[in-house]
Amino acid sequence: MNYDILSRVSSPEDVKKLSGAELVELCSEIRGKMLETVSKNGGHLSSNLGAVELTVAIHRVFDSPKDSIVFDVGHQCYAHKMLTGRYEKFDSLRKKGGLSGFCRPNESEHDSFYSGHSSTSVSAGLGVATANKMLGSEAYTVTVIGDGSFTGGMVYEALNNGGRSNTKHIIILNDNKMSISENVGSFAKYLAVIRSKPGYYSFKATTEKTISRIPSIGKKITKKLFDIKTDLKNKLYSQSTFFEDLGYRYMGPIDGHDIPVLVDALEAAKKVNGPVLLHVNTVKGKGYKFAEEDPSRFHGVGPFELSTGKTAEAAETFSEKLGEYLCRYAPDNRNICAITAAMGLGTGIESFRKQFPDRFFDVGIAEEHAVTFAGGLAKKGMVPVFAVYSTFLQRCYDQIVHDISLQKLKVIFAIDRAGFVGEDGETHNGIMDVAFLSTIPDIIIYSPCCYRSLEADINNAVNADRFAVAVRYPRGGQSEAAKKLRYDCVEFATYGNKEAEICIVTYGRITANAIEAVDALSETGKDVFLLSLNRIKPLPEEAIEILLGKKHVFFFEEGIRSGSVGEKVGSGLLEKGYAGTYRLIAVDDSFVSQATVPELLKEYKLDAASMINIISEEFSSGGKNKT
Repeated sequence: MNYDILSRVSSPEDVKKLSGAELVELCSEIRGKMLETVSKNGGHLSSNLGAVELTVAIHRVFDSPKDSIVFDVGHQCYAHKMLTGRYEKFDSLRKKGGLSGFCRPNESEHDSFYSGHSSTSVSAGLGVATANKMLGSEAYTVTVIGDGSFTGGMVYEALNNGGRSNTKHIIILNDNKMSISENVGSFAKYLAVIRSKPGYYSFKATTEKTISRIPSIGKKITKKLFDIKTDLKNKLYSQSTFFEDLGYRYMGPIDGHDIPVLVDALEAAKKVNGPVLLHVNTVKGKGYKFAEEDPSRFHGVGPFELSTGKTAEAAETFSEKLGEYLCRYAPDNRNICAITAAMGLGTGIESFRKQFPDRFFDVGIAEEHAVTFAGGLAKKGMVPVFAVYSTFLQRCYDQIVHDISLQKLKVIFAIDRAGFVGEDGETHNGIMDVAFLSTIPDIIIYSPCCYRSLEADINNAVNADRFAVAVRYPRGGQSEAAKKLRYDCVEFATYGNKEAEICIVTYGRITANAIEAVDALSETGKDVFLLSLNRIKPLPEEAIEILLGKKHVFFFEEGIRSGSVGEKVGSGLLEKGYAGTYRLIAVDDSFVSQATVPELLKEYKLDAASMINIISEEFSSGGKNKT
């Protein structure tokens, strides 16, 4: 596909110079570039395809970066990237050292706020708009948020706070009737009612635009007409809209794929003296047949065949095995429930939903609510399993502490995407859950390295006493190497010669790399023993006793160093008078940028080759590399 117009757009100012016909062609070229790139690199496709005309209209009307544009999550920012000088680099999307799949201020001045998690944009946008007001700036703040993000409670806290703020804050509700899975809850039903009402927007926009131009009295007349219009609409609708009750000028719903209408609406919003909520309707997956027909599958997608929409045959995953094990135990234990925060597909528990719909709860993108809701279920004897991505669980620390652990309630946290996730970058790499969960009294944490241990951990969790249990596992599937482990007990497994003086300790996915390292070192005459922890809190006393007998211990950890299991093992050894050398290799006080998982494991010295090199250096130095 030729990108004649897109290649001429190096900044938002170039968008303002295009004719109406050229804008239509620009949108077509943007979609073509998205499809070309995402089909090779993977990424978030459906939501980005649906927001093309909206993004073009925003840059037609507003002046970025003077005017701040805040995207919620960032699932709608690809067109924005192309229109703000990053078209030439777009082929590097989600690659190591390339463009992020989300908004990143360190990547461009046009990305006003970091994105990656849901329901944060209204709060951030309100903060930016309030600061502008305090500084005397006339700049606008535009927040773009999907209706799926409106299932998160933080949005309502921000709306409640911002409705009377009298700021130049324009919130664009991009309503495509979807988040990742189909939207649930009362707000989704409320939007459906709004969509069904007779339109009055076109008349309003034209009238306001004309009258506001009258010298001296135009704005006063516009304000009076707004009051009359609100009165009339209340009579027609029988009630004011939710947003106007909060203090926002509500505009819409309008066609989110009609650029002239969008431009008129945005120009009208700029003339309002106070916060505005513009409601636009878009089609998720717009312009690509396969994404329109199945937007959930193309929400976050790996590389695919552009002509057919077919992706590579997916291998079995830890997520799917979780769903399988829950379905296995659920018939005999009718108290088992499954909870998701709009991620039933991603966390593998759709099979549970289909078999046990009365025990499946999708709470929307509301992780904090999900945890306390689970606590309420547990209080009455249910066994709730909350399946959630590692980085999304970060939001729930207080709820786990106060509403679960303090009350000694039995809730199972099935923590998906633990460890490196890869191309989604800093906001999605799950490297902190072990550190923050380990601070919580009484919680039990498992980190299986294979399906066999995952099954045992879920069984232990279901049958545990009244304590919270976390089972964390990586994205993707198990390694064949992990099947070599010998389980002496459920708490840990071993591999290699128990009498060896050198020992590798690890847990989770990188156990497979450690097995490979042990085998390779053995072939060169270097005898190494491997201890793979399955239960990482509380630490198995027997495992500590084994390590006390080793001359050199290397702990490799796919997680943040501060608060890590490796630190706790080192502390435990020191307390018991360990006299050997101990070295911890982990992520040291940094966020992990985007790259493939193998690239990240190599970068942080957690791949087999790095393990071999580090241990070989210890042999050659005579054990003097003590850290």
